[in-house]
Amino acid sequence: MAAKDWHKNFIDGFRLSAPYIHAHRGRTFVIAFGGEAVADPQFAGLVHDIALLHSLGIRLVLVHGARPQIESRLKARGVQLEYVRGLRITDDAALECVKEAVGTVRVEIEALLSMGLANTPMAGARIGASSGNFVTARPLGIRDGIDYCHTGEVRRIDAAAIRHHLDDRRIVLLSPLGYSPTGEVFNISAEDVATAAATGLQADKLILITEGPELRDGRRRLLSQLTLTEASDLLKSRRRLPEDTTRHLEHALHASRHGVGRIHLVSRHRDGALLLELFTRDGSGTLITAQTYEGLRQAAIEDVGGILELIKPLEEDGILVKRSRELLEMEIDHFLVIERDGTIIACAALYPAARGRYAELACLAVHADYRNQGRGDALLEAIEDKAVRTGVKTLFVLTTRTAHWFRERGFVPGDVGQLPGRRKDLYNYQRKSRVYLKTLD
Repeated sequence: MAAKDWHKNFIDGFRLSAPYIHAHRGRTFVIAFGGEAVADPQFAGLVHDIALLHSLGIRLVLVHGARPQIESRLKARGVQLEYVRGLRITDDAALECVKEAVGTVRVEIEALLSMGLANTPMAGARIGASSGNFVTARPLGIRDGIDYCHTGEVRRIDAAAIRHHLDDRRIVLLSPLGYSPTGEVFNISAEDVATAAATGLQADKLILITEGPELRDGRRRLLSQLTLTEASDLLKSRRRLPEDTTRHLEHALHASRHGVGRIHLVSRHRDGALLLELFTRDGSGTLITAQTYEGLRQAAIEDVGGILELIKPLEEDGILVKRSRELLEMEIDHFLVIERDGTIIACAALYPAARGRYAELACLAVHADYRNQGRGDALLEAIEDKAVRTGVKTLFVLTTRTAHWFRERGFVPGDVGQLPGRRKDLYNYQRKSRVYLKTLD
């Protein structure tokens, strides 16, 4: 790639990330990753990305797992692994291995967070990390005749203490261990700790760094977003999901229903996936949220700037007639928009004419990154529905470049003489737009 192209791509990317940099500053994110990530030689790269988040003013709680490290120690000591319903039975011998493994992993993470070598992404980072007995646990006890011994579950998160450390600009590191008021130690699932921390802190995001394959639909396309209903339906469907994916979706649903705004499933196996997920509009993983990530709605005065930015390239190419900010502000009530994560990516306008019997469809535009994905059809359907509800019988459009698109959707060729009175008088004969009409039921 030529230096000029590289510079332009960098500048464009940096500018596009700016809204997310502003939006994330001061927010609380809980990020969970497994012991497999820590054992990976590329783990330092993930830590560097986490350090970058910290440097941008994001309040971070990290939750690590230690499964492979625990299993390695159990195997070395000849201790038999025993699972029931996906839960490890932690007897006395296993608990010693758990404590050793978790302690070692925690120290390794703290060491990486302490790096400050010149010519590395951590240069000058000066990150403080805090860990401690923030998790109060209780034993699973005996269930269906099975004694789970030292395997436990989260009873309470000391959210106040964690916030105190976050206020001091420190990263809080939580391990998959919990402590009882009687001084016992319990082995806990890292996902359970992360979900409890996110809900206890009312975190803005819970980010689960996944080991398994990315979540895709039946056509192998990445499922970039799911509503709570869609995630729940996926769990109830006959589709066979990997055990880890099922567990992640269950935790995501629990967190969302208990106040966590957004839950992200991000693959560890894609370099920079965490940054792509957080600082680009389309992300790199799967977002699960009860909030509206993308939606079609009536435009408001605050959308004028976004609409202007969207239609500017089409105006410059002569596809759309130029509109001033003042004109848009006056006519904003005629517009519908599709908003995606705070950005206007499509719009269309409906202008009534001839006492409401006719109406013009105008300024139909979709951002270049989101074309051929059905958004134009969604806007057309919404415009037609709005027109019918107001008594419009005939919808017309004037176009210079996209006649085929309208013809494929039921519009038929017309002429200037068929336009309603005032619109006929305003017709621009220099532009020579073609007229297409559609009778509405």
